Amino acid sequence: MAKKLKNSWKLLVKEVRNHRLVYLLLFIILALAFFVRVYRVDQVLGFYYDQGRDALVIWDLWHKGNFFLIGPTTGIAGIFRGPFYYYLIAPLYLLGNGNPVWPSVFLAYLSVLAIVMIYFLGAKIQNRTTGIIAAVLASFSYYIVYTSRWLSNPSPMFLLSMILVWMMFLVLEGKKYAWVMIALISGLSLFHFGSSGEFFYLPAILVFAIWTIRRQGYGGRSGLNNKTVFVSILVFLLTLAPLVIFNFKHGGILHKNVGKFLFTDKSFTTPTWRFISDKLAFYYDVFTNKLFHSQYEKEKIILGMLSFVFVYFLARLSKNDKVKIILLLLISPIIGFIFFQGNFGNVYDYYFTGYYLIFLLLVAVTLGFLWKTNLFGKVLVCYFLFLFLQNNISVVRNMITDKADDEISIAFVNQKKAIDWVFNDAKSTSFNVDVYVPPVIPYAYDYLFLWLGNSKYGRQPSSERVSLLYTLYEADPPHPERLKSWLARQKGIGKIEKEAKFGGITVQRRVRMY
Repeated sequence: MAKKLKNSWKLLVKEVRNHRLVYLLLFIILALAFFVRVYRVDQVLGFYYDQGRDALVIWDLWHKGNFFLIGPTTGIAGIFRGPFYYYLIAPLYLLGNGNPVWPSVFLAYLSVLAIVMIYFLGAKIQNRTTGIIAAVLASFSYYIVYTSRWLSNPSPMFLLSMILVWMMFLVLEGKKYAWVMIALISGLSLFHFGSSGEFFYLPAILVFAIWTIRRQGYGGRSGLNNKTVFVSILVFLLTLAPLVIFNFKHGGILHKNVGKFLFTDKSFTTPTWRFISDKLAFYYDVFTNKLFHSQYEKEKIILGMLSFVFVYFLARLSKNDKVKIILLLLISPIIGFIFFQGNFGNVYDYYFTGYYLIFLLLVAVTLGFLWKTNLFGKVLVCYFLFLFLQNNISVVRNMITDKADDEISIAFVNQKKAIDWVFNDAKSTSFNVDVYVPPVIPYAYDYLFLWLGNSKYGRQPSSERVSLLYTLYEADPPHPERLKSWLARQKGIGKIEKEAKFGGITVQRRVRMY
């Protein structure tokens, strides 16, 4: 093992030395990618309902020893993900003394590792130029940067999706252990980190297994034999184990809810032509906005040209087995979601998080192939990348430099200022807090009061009713009537003595009227 690692290191050093300019460029791309993912995250971090809920669970792990078998909700009633996302970010909460910025930066770092992987895969499929193009697309796409800064369970899917593709490539090279890794990655993606679209990894992997057996033989170069199949299935089931244990301990609640969702609610049914048409339009938006945040005439023309180039070169591209793997992984959810009509027919963009980089890899391969054709092809690729950067960099810059000072801005810096104001205003007096947030349940503020109260002020809001009451509320532009009703109720509870605003957050000191 040590000898193999030593040889691999020597090959890596030789590769870098022989292509210094390529790897200098890659280093610059990666440095900039990390910068746009972590710059001012301590100011503009999105810390809302989901983030507060997750942080409270992890707080109980470290402070009360409450271990858990389930993770975040899937958004479907009664169905939960596994707990590995919580265990992944829990050490960062511990190291940061409860500060959510620490796990956020960690997830951003994982997304940069995914960019390293997409370069490696692009180079492996075609050449280093393809790898650099893939790295540029993954580094500076607004939606990729946005999701990389998202403190939520889909974020690690960038890295997991790239590892999955890598393992499938290794299968083509006859590496048996790759099947076990495929089982592990697919299980983690489906049960722990994914956002539902990763379910369609499974049919893609099944088709891939049949394809490799037919080409390379069962027990032959495909790496599939009885032992490999057994170990792979076992590893896949082990990723499901926490949910199975939870289900057993709670009277089969999970499998009953899954059964209801799949069968009683008929989540998979034959679609109408109107449904198919709407879904195809949705797919177009999901994937093209990873290339161009805003689509005007120039962007639409270049997207049309890219589509033409892909179709024109498809026969030659598909001669490469690695390209076939990319196509297989992308086709699976596109077909699968056409038949999916569960969750009230709702399918959201982030359901495809585990496919974003796979799509960008296919785009990079297409552009890399065009680059090899002639001078005109190189000019088209350069223009595409120029337009891509021009379209995305401005919105990325606006996102990371946002001062969060407008009247509807709800950012981490404003949340902390609001809570600091409450503690400093109350001084040593006991006080209560009542919070209004648009998602109704103020998990974010429950955690922030808990964290800052313990780490900075050494006390918490009183659990008993006292005369001093602080009301904290966020702006709610979509439903101002709800906020108006909440404020009307507060008028009958306490009289306002003092008020402060921090962006879209208002804090009021009140004295109870009874």
